[in-house]
Amino acid sequence: MRRRRTSYRIPLAIGIGCYVLAAIAGMLLLTDALGTGLTILLWIAHGVLLADLLRWLRVSWESSLSAALLIVLASAMSVYVAGVARDDLTLQQRGEEITATVVKQWSDPPQGRNARNSYYTLERQDGTTVPGPAMRTEFHHYDVGQVLTVIADPEGELRPQTPGQASATGDALGAGALALVALGSVGWMTWQGSDAAQRRAERKSKAPSGTQRMFKTVTRDHSRREEQEEKLREALRTLRPDRRGYIKVHPEAYPDVSHRRAARIAWETGLRAEAFGNQGSWRFAESVVEEVPQD
Repeated sequence: MRRRRTSYRIPLAIGIGCYVLAAIAGMLLLTDALGTGLTILLWIAHGVLLADLLRWLRVSWESSLSAALLIVLASAMSVYVAGVARDDLTLQQRGEEITATVVKQWSDPPQGRNARNSYYTLERQDGTTVPGPAMRTEFHHYDVGQVLTVIADPEGELRPQTPGQASATGDALGAGALALVALGSVGWMTWQGSDAAQRRAERKSKAPSGTQRMFKTVTRDHSRREEQEEKLREALRTLRPDRRGYIKVHPEAYPDVSHRRAARIAWETGLRAEAFGNQGSWRFAESVVEEVPQD
């Protein structure tokens, strides 16, 4: 069974990774044609689908949602940086190098300590305006009347840039690194759902925490595990649920009982153990958001 689960999980992880790369490539191709609102909706839908797919790797909803959010953010940043690199490559391929003169300069309004972009209107030596939007730099580099060499887009779609600005190497490496972060998140979730990780988490949950050990020392509670399990059964039978229908107990009172074992005991009494939003307590109810696996 364990071998079957592993062989099933690895192809699924590879498929999710291919889907992540396909989404990055697709959004890179469609971003210019889509509006901002539709683009955001597509990223949200992508994140929801990712979270559902990651759940098949046997991880919790909290882990799958966190990983999906990281993948979407890294993918969106990769698409943006890749778009910048694509524009730089396009400008290098079809642009022409010309000598131009700065005829107008202005900057963005000040916004705290943020850097202010500067913009420049350029003219050729024959007096015609350089095609395309105004050239932009992160800081103020050029003054009116200054002559400089730029690469201009004959079709007027891209901003003119200096030869140093038009280098796409750094942007391409940055986009690739961000895509690797997205793929690495898929790999991490695959390991989290593996049998080795599950066994490690189970051993950790069975080992008493520092608080539990301190509780045993202070209260002199050295009862055996069977007695603690019986105390838990009695608590589940006698305690009244809160207004949300949960019976809440403190795990420190049962230092030798793991959360998974408590889930099994609760199941025997007709209850389910809640895995979501416990905030230091164990909660049990007839219906839960996410059930704790049983020991």
